[in-house]
Amino acid sequence: MARVVVDVMLKPEILDPQGQAVQRALPRLGFEGISDVRQGKRFELEVDGPVDDIVLTRIRELAESFLANTVIENFDVKIEDFTDASGNAQNAKTANNTATPQNTTDANAQNAAAAQANAGNSTPGEGK
Repeated sequence: MARVVVDVMLKPEILDPQGQAVQRALPRLGFEGISDVRQGKRFELEVDGPVDDIVLTRIRELAESFLANTVIENFDVKIEDFTDASGNAQNAKTANNTATPQNTTDANAQNAAAAQANAGNSTPGEGK
């Protein structure tokens, strides 16, 4: 069994009013030295069986079509921990099975371009 984590964050060019509100409140609460706050979402998916390239591809598709609004959000998919064939717990650093941010960024850029090309004549999930 493995835990795959999908982190979803607003793109840097998108305003983050919730993050700004937290940032403005921090000094009043005694927390100094925080220059920026961005709010995001974290999804933890428990996967039955091994996590191979096919499973990671399906999870990226899930993130792209359901968990993230790729017009305004980026996402990152990584394996947080898993159990190997002998039943020993491993983590992503020792397993070296993390999805690269470049892959998800490229997919997000392609989706944004497709969304712009299909603006006004597509429904959610189309244009991929």
